[in-house]
Amino acid sequence: MPILHLQMHPGRTDDQKRAFVREATRAAVETLACPPESLEILITEIGKDSWAVGGKLKSEA
Repeated sequence: MPILHLQMHPGRTDDQKRAFVREATRAAVETLACPPESLEILITEIGKDSWAVGGKLKSEA
């Protein structure tokens, strides 16, 4: 059972998430030769105050 885990900042609409899930499922099914029912996709939204790059919080950029 493939599991895809997408981490991103909040702000995408439900329509954008639906489109991502649809296209990611299509690509995974085609590439991994798995049934769509076996694929799980987790979307985790992480605030910029909990994400750092180069020693600085993204909220400080």
